[in-house]
Amino acid sequence: MSDTLIPDVVFNDNNSQRTPCVLVLDGSSSMFGEPIRQLNEGLKLLEQALKEDASTAMRVQLLVIRAGNHDQAEVLTDWVDAMDFNAPEVFANGTTPLGAAMNLALDKIEDQKAAYDANGISSTRPWIILISDGAPTDFDWETAADRCRHAEQNRKVVIFPIGVEGATFETLNQFSNKGAKKLKGLQFRELFVWLSRSMATVSVSSPGEKVQLPATDWSEVEV
Repeated sequence: MSDTLIPDVVFNDNNSQRTPCVLVLDGSSSMFGEPIRQLNEGLKLLEQALKEDASTAMRVQLLVIRAGNHDQAEVLTDWVDAMDFNAPEVFANGTTPLGAAMNLALDKIEDQKAAYDANGISSTRPWIILISDGAPTDFDWETAADRCRHAEQNRKVVIFPIGVEGATFETLNQFSNKGAKKLKGLQFRELFVWLSRSMATVSVSSPGEKVQLPATDWSEVEV
């Protein structure tokens, strides 16, 4: 339903500051089975958690991109306020075009920031959450990774690459200046609880303000 809304109408009805967040999700065949089931359960939990907080539900906007099929990046859910977000079901088949998916994410962010400006809506820095259990399979993904790091350096976006068991961290690391985090087991539930709490914190901050995010209990670090 939200896909058919005219942006100006959306912003007229709700002129709150926005915190845009893009989920770039690996829907390749290697995610088949328990990983994709846990990922979909996590998305439902995210929907529920964001809607439980009235302020967060009005201020956070989500967009979901799937990387899969034959090196295809597709928008599963276009920009929508969290209060109208319905978790899509992600299917697992095909390859892992993370470069195309991240380029699409950056393009959609630029378009949405322009829409905010045109409608006088203030916003915090956009987030991209990239989740994969593999490595990019598309041609020239390195150029997309360069674009991601450049956008971070210019404070246009915050990127969190997250690797599931089996991921190639040497490649995921290249999508952010901070490097990638490793998901502990299949703790998608803990990951999305953290994301909802982080969105609640960031969405009530002022643009440019530094905030303390909740601690991550879903990741592990080699020492």
